Amino acid sequence: MPTALITGITGQDGSYLAEHLLEKGYEVHGLVRRLSTPNESRIRASMNRLVLLEGDVTDQSSLNIAVETAMPDEVYNLAAQSFVATSWNQPVLTGDVTGIGVVRMLEALRHFSPDARFYQASSSEMFGTSPQPLKSEATPFHPRSPYAVAKVYGHYATINYRESYGLYCCNGICFNHESPRRGIEFVTKKISDGVARIACGRANEVRLGNLDVRRDWGFAGDYVKAMWLMLQQDDPDDYVIATGESHSVRDFAALAFDHVGLDWEKYVKIDERFMRPAEVPDLRGDASKARARLGWAPETSFEALVHMMVEADVARYSQA
Repeated sequence: MPTALITGITGQDGSYLAEHLLEKGYEVHGLVRRLSTPNESRIRASMNRLVLLEGDVTDQSSLNIAVETAMPDEVYNLAAQSFVATSWNQPVLTGDVTGIGVVRMLEALRHFSPDARFYQASSSEMFGTSPQPLKSEATPFHPRSPYAVAKVYGHYATINYRESYGLYCCNGICFNHESPRRGIEFVTKKISDGVARIACGRANEVRLGNLDVRRDWGFAGDYVKAMWLMLQQDDPDDYVIATGESHSVRDFAALAFDHVGLDWEKYVKIDERFMRPAEVPDLRGDASKARARLGWAPETSFEALVHMMVEADVARYSQA
């Protein structure tokens, strides 16, 4: 039975990846931080099949112990301070967790499990305002937030350990991927949750920032399959994971409200508090390399994703 270690297992991607690996017969270990109130809601259905290990990517010794305990065949580093807006207020923490945390994980593998295969969750935010309209693995990075800068650091650290120490290390440059498990601080969840609250008579508006920002949005459940496929190849490499389409925040809101029979313009209010100091206007990915080498393609359309998220939130508020 193959063994995997997932950092960030309690997050959106971690929970979907854990389920995918369990279905494939893996023994799945997850790194979890010690919190006064454990954040286990996303993995509750799988808890009795997981081995949870206490640790933190800011603490080297805990990573060493986790790797020695799990002795994993595969490691998926999904842990991060992953909210771009928060990175402006907490840039040092973001650098420590999202950037240097990658090196700590790589060091643990180098010393205690050098044969393990390593996946690093890179981000489309690294491209920033790079002028190429369709971003591929060859597109230069131009990060526009402390979060993106930290992700660039982790990305190149992963390449460096691959080239310097011969470790099997891959970067998955994932464009935005959402689901009903998305955190409320993200704009897609803020919209779907707001639509559900309004539809259920619990609110009368949703406050958003820049409606013209465009992103390449896919379904997280599809993207974790690409993560696994990367570590099944003969040679390690880096891959863009994306749908190839971009839609605006306005598009997302209009589709979400329309799904419950409401006109978005009556309920969406612009709030300057949600404007970022440096915005990336449009991000769209070219996943042709992943299609050709991994045989991966997104299975969920943009419309189906929006409807899925709205329906899940409406059901949640209807039952409460």
